[in-house]
Amino acid sequence: MSASRCDIDRPRRCSDDGRMSRLLRGILFLLLALGSVAIRAQDDERPAPQENTTPAEKLNQLSKQMDGIQLSLKGKKTDIPLAKLRNDAISVEDQSRDLAASIAPQMAALQPQLSVLGPPPAAGQPAESREVSAQRRKLNKTNADLDAQLKQAQLLNQEATQLATQITGMRNDQFQARMAERTATPFSTAFWADPVRAFPDDARRLRQLGSRGLDAWKTSWKPANRLPLLICLVSAFLLLAIGRWLLERWLLRIATRRVPAGHLRRSALAVAVALLSVFTTGMAAQLVYLGINWNDILDDDLNALLRSIVGLVLFAAYMVGLGRALLSINRPSWRLPNLSEPEARCLRPFPWLLAASALLLGLFERINRAIGSSLPATVATRALIALLIGALIGTALFKVHRARQQLSAEGEKPPPRPLWVSVLTATTSLGVVVSWLSVATGYIALGFFIARQMVWVGVIVLTLYLLIHLLQDLFRTLLSPDSARGKHLQTAFDLTPNTLNQVTVVLSGVSRLALMLIAVIAVLAPFNAGPRELISSASRIFGGVRLGSLPIDPTSIANGVLVLVIGWLALHTLKRWLTEQLLPNTSMAPGMRDSVITLVGYVGGLLIFVLTLASLRVDLKSITWIVSALSVGIGFGLQAIVSNFISGLILLAERPVKAGDWISIDNGAVEGDVLRINVRATEILQWDRSTVIVPNSQLITQNVRNVTTTRALGRVHFSLPMPLDTDAGRAREIMLTALREHPSILADPEPFVRLESITANCMTFNAYAYTGNPRDIFGIKSDLQFSVLEQLRAQKLRLIRPQDMRMYNVPPTEPPAEDEPQGG
Repeated sequence: MSASRCDIDRPRRCSDDGRMSRLLRGILFLLLALGSVAIRAQDDERPAPQENTTPAEKLNQLSKQMDGIQLSLKGKKTDIPLAKLRNDAISVEDQSRDLAASIAPQMAALQPQLSVLGPPPAAGQPAESREVSAQRRKLNKTNADLDAQLKQAQLLNQEATQLATQITGMRNDQFQARMAERTATPFSTAFWADPVRAFPDDARRLRQLGSRGLDAWKTSWKPANRLPLLICLVSAFLLLAIGRWLLERWLLRIATRRVPAGHLRRSALAVAVALLSVFTTGMAAQLVYLGINWNDILDDDLNALLRSIVGLVLFAAYMVGLGRALLSINRPSWRLPNLSEPEARCLRPFPWLLAASALLLGLFERINRAIGSSLPATVATRALIALLIGALIGTALFKVHRARQQLSAEGEKPPPRPLWVSVLTATTSLGVVVSWLSVATGYIALGFFIARQMVWVGVIVLTLYLLIHLLQDLFRTLLSPDSARGKHLQTAFDLTPNTLNQVTVVLSGVSRLALMLIAVIAVLAPFNAGPRELISSASRIFGGVRLGSLPIDPTSIANGVLVLVIGWLALHTLKRWLTEQLLPNTSMAPGMRDSVITLVGYVGGLLIFVLTLASLRVDLKSITWIVSALSVGIGFGLQAIVSNFISGLILLAERPVKAGDWISIDNGAVEGDVLRINVRATEILQWDRSTVIVPNSQLITQNVRNVTTTRALGRVHFSLPMPLDTDAGRAREIMLTALREHPSILADPEPFVRLESITANCMTFNAYAYTGNPRDIFGIKSDLQFSVLEQLRAQKLRLIRPQDMRMYNVPPTEPPAEDEPQGG
């Protein structure tokens, strides 16, 4: 991305927009035309589709293929292509499994027909018709043939599986043997003696390959092929020189105008730059290949060599694009890694250099394989490649370290490094040292393997870093509670902003874990492994993991997660449809609606749980053991929870109380509206707006007063103690007037006042009245008491006061005189 000079945040119009747009349309039209030509050429190259083969013929082909693989393994050649043989064995395994899967339904379809015909009649029974006998014999023969084919396919599948495992072991043994091989050090003359002696023979083979390539070039330059060759070459040149520049400007404009500002814009553009490098360079390489091989002028060996070179160019182009996307020299503000400007600039040439070394490595490997070069020449080239890659990586690490030291010397603090970056840097430095030491001590294969794996692991780690940032930024942008999509999701699925943020975090974590697992599989697989090899490596690494008797299969886990997510969404949609559309149009009371929705949620959740276990392939015996183990805990520690759960189901089924009822528990200790009945407890909203959580078992085992079961009336009651000298009739009329004048008091039943008791100190009046809503009694009671007190004071009627005690100090009396009489 080196062409755009426009500001990334305020893109300005350039003066040559019109010409650039016309040129862009021309380039895109040319690419489309060339793409159609390439598709036509590839379609012409495809072999004609084979006629439909019968299962028996397919089994014979697979058997011959298995015999060929086993014959190749029994040969005494030391350079057997074990990777290809293993892929062939896996192919036989897959095809035989698919064949067996296709035969089984055919056998199942025959069983109903045989059941209808029944067994042949026994001796002494009436003979059946000739047509029925012929039909039975035909069906039995077909069934026997299918059964034999099924058993043969299953046997082939087992043999192919065992053969693939055997080849894997042979490859591991071969790899360990090569790693342990030792030659003379490349820094000695003895090491180069063998390559020098083999050089004339290798040079002759190389010249033969070159002459074949030159002949192919001359053939492609003939008048019949010259025009397509020129068109392809010119198109490849224009695509690399102008097309990439225009496409990068177009991507930059899309990123600045269409992608929301933030981290997603940076990560999306970085991924686009890396893919654009692969597309343009790979398309150019493919065009060159098509131009040379326009009329199938290449032989099989040259064709395979050129196709592999196109693949190498794609890999090298991806390395360059990945480096340019992450370093972002021309736009530092868009840089994803936390690198300073000096660090980024010192690393600028290394993506090109490492890509060129990887391309050179691949070319040497394929040319050596094509010409059958001698072992000394192969060892020498691998030693040189290992030293070159180690030198490049070591130089890059040294320059980055020196750039950070210069920043510290200038008083600037270098950007902090995450722990994984420090660990990766230290591991790479150790790999460079070990690779050089291995080559220097004669362990060429070990040093070459370490150097090659450093390049491969580096590409995987950088790709993982880029994809993690892209998915994380994508989830944060799409699921942001403040964005239009986030608000739509909140409305559609009734989600809160916190829930949406939690979903974002979970999706980011799951995607990161999945990408890391894929990266681990790719690192552990061979360097030149294809998709089939990666999949088989994943199955070999993770397929045999078990948790007790429960197999941990990645496919089953993915299916289980998919069933859980889809089931939860379906249940949520069903409950919302019942709540908003179906149940409001019925005659059900609101409490009954809530009970129905709650029961649907329980049943649906249980069904989703069972289906998820089935997708995970959980054995029924495993569930039985788990339930048996939990039964002990349920009997002791979870008894109350189970009791409350069963009580909740009883409440939802019998509905003695329901959501919206006004109930009283424990003689009025808890009184209020039933908000909802949950699995374990019921929520009750009291008059003071506080919520009481009552276990469901209390609503079943205790006395519960449901005020709103029949006619929802609330009773207002209050007491007034008054002195004994109070005019009781006037007091009664004052209370009745206050009760009747209140707007919320019902006339039927009529309010009344009773003289409850008369004691030595006071007489007590009790006032009773009824209101239409029991939830209003506390407020009405307060209003009535205020009104009665006001009217009593206005009529000079007082309430009784509590008795008080007063103590007086009595002065002591004088004692009588002695001469006074003491008595009578």
